[in-house]
Amino acid sequence: MTEFTLPFDKIGIKDHARVGGKCASLGEMTQAGVAVPTGFAVTTDAYLAMLDHTGLRREIEAQLASTNLNDVLSLDRSAQAIQIRFRSHKLPAAVEAAIRADYSAMGDDLPVAVRSSATAEDLPDASFAGQQDTYLWVVGADAVIEHVRDCWASLFTARAMKYRADHALGQIDVLMSVAVQKMVNAQTAGVAMTIDPLTGDRTRIVIDASYGLGELVVSGIVTPDNFTVEKVLMEIIDRKISDKHVELVPDVAAATTVEREVDEGRRNRQCLTDAQVIAVAQLAKALERRNKCPQDVEWAFDADLPEGENLVALQSRPETVWSQKPAAPATTGFAMGMMGMVGALNNPVGSKK
Repeated sequence: MTEFTLPFDKIGIKDHARVGGKCASLGEMTQAGVAVPTGFAVTTDAYLAMLDHTGLRREIEAQLASTNLNDVLSLDRSAQAIQIRFRSHKLPAAVEAAIRADYSAMGDDLPVAVRSSATAEDLPDASFAGQQDTYLWVVGADAVIEHVRDCWASLFTARAMKYRADHALGQIDVLMSVAVQKMVNAQTAGVAMTIDPLTGDRTRIVIDASYGLGELVVSGIVTPDNFTVEKVLMEIIDRKISDKHVELVPDVAAATTVEREVDEGRRNRQCLTDAQVIAVAQLAKALERRNKCPQDVEWAFDADLPEGENLVALQSRPETVWSQKPAAPATTGFAMGMMGMVGALNNPVGSKK
């Protein structure tokens, strides 16, 4: 059955081929009762309708046939040409009507995030994270429709095309869903890894946090506060507080987001309370348990929600580096203690194996 849109509470991992990695994860979390901003997926059926009802597929295939994916200039020219072709076509009428109806059901003029969700992303061996576009604080059905098309077009940036070529994923075979999700008015946001990204230690949860929306953390523009939490005892065992000089916040009048300087009183202050750090760690740990592998979790504290109910999950994807390596075999507590004593004797502080 062709369905051009599906609400988050009706989708899950079983629908990965129709809604992509990001939307499938959002659906799984929603159905599990995790606090997730409401929204819907524009399915790959809609993307295929765009390709086939407008002639775009033939145009893309013709362009790809003359592209050398190993030549930077050839790749860049083709990427630009394909994106121009996308933006020269209107969405099929039935697709546009479905998007308008679901957006209206969320609330007319509701600010939303429009996020790409490719079928080749958020897999354990190929995350695809950051390869396609995300648009924040999008207001109005016309703007949502325009940015859905922009997300589809971003499947053919030079960077994304090269990534697919390097991973033997194909070009026209990778499909694109799009998440349309209520915008979060983030006081603080960031990412949490349920494995130490530097050492692969699975007993640690590592959290990066800063003021405003998390995109400045993900993009590396802001050096975030960093917390390490012991996963079993749920205790903060390390913290590094940074100079968080700028935050990404909504400009409601302009219906967009803007970078704003953080005032002197906040920029060098810990942006989360210890209780909030533990709450983020507990959320990440629960998602790891549910997904049965280490997770990379995007989260935020929403200023529009009551205290104690304002932590929301924005994304949870498999960690793709250390999680591919076998975990250390289980060891009894007594044996672990003995091993630690022997290690301390044989490897004094400052020595290296």
